[in-house]
Amino acid sequence: MTGLYFSATGNTKHCVEKFIHCFDVKNRAFSIETPELDNLLADETVIVFGHPTCFSNAPKIVKDFILSRAELFSGKKIFIIATMGLFSGDGAGCSARVLRKCGAMVIGGLHLRMPDSVADVKLLKKSLEENRAFVKRADEKIDFAAQKLNEGKPLQDGLSIFHRLAGLFGQRLWFYGKSLSYKDKPDIDLKKCIRCGLCIKNCPMKNLEKGNENIIHQKRCTLCYRCVNNCPVQAITILGKKVYEQCVFEKYKP
Repeated sequence: MTGLYFSATGNTKHCVEKFIHCFDVKNRAFSIETPELDNLLADETVIVFGHPTCFSNAPKIVKDFILSRAELFSGKKIFIIATMGLFSGDGAGCSARVLRKCGAMVIGGLHLRMPDSVADVKLLKKSLEENRAFVKRADEKIDFAAQKLNEGKPLQDGLSIFHRLAGLFGQRLWFYGKSLSYKDKPDIDLKKCIRCGLCIKNCPMKNLEKGNENIIHQKRCTLCYRCVNNCPVQAITILGKKVYEQCVFEKYKP
């Protein structure tokens, strides 16, 4: 068993690693950004694939990654972990449908609520205690899900038609275009920006680059919020206009 994940703030990375270590502490997990990933996973038969949700959907970077490696996933057994800050009826189901098109066998799904990473929307912010409670409950559910998989009865979060309808009508239908394409983002406050280049280094899409006097983007934002949550001067926003809390897993881990 090998872990595979896309993680912007560390939430999904933690969840995938904890899950696979329930079976063997020697099991390894890799980011989808890892070089030579195809070679690392070529002989693996069971993959635990984790990703966050975006408007009750799998992020476009995740879908594109799966489709670009259809041969890698063909014939493999996949257990999907979908993390979310609020709600996702079928977050795991969204990536499961793409994986099945590539010939993968999806054996189970797990939905986990974690601290929200959308740093510039005040409505979504929680206290430190609440976020730590989310992590604790997620860890407990991971232990339970691992036990059920070991018993041959894997959880099926997000994989049924009822989950799909909940995700569609609960959120995805109302924000349908938000996660179907890359965005003309982020917004950078040039008065605050110190040109440190950290956002350029962290961007999984290579969307950002230094201009003559500013940071420019190539309209390839996947809304992961990695740049926003790691900017040392809070100069970056995406959906909102102000950073209310920079959210990284290290703040909330037990």
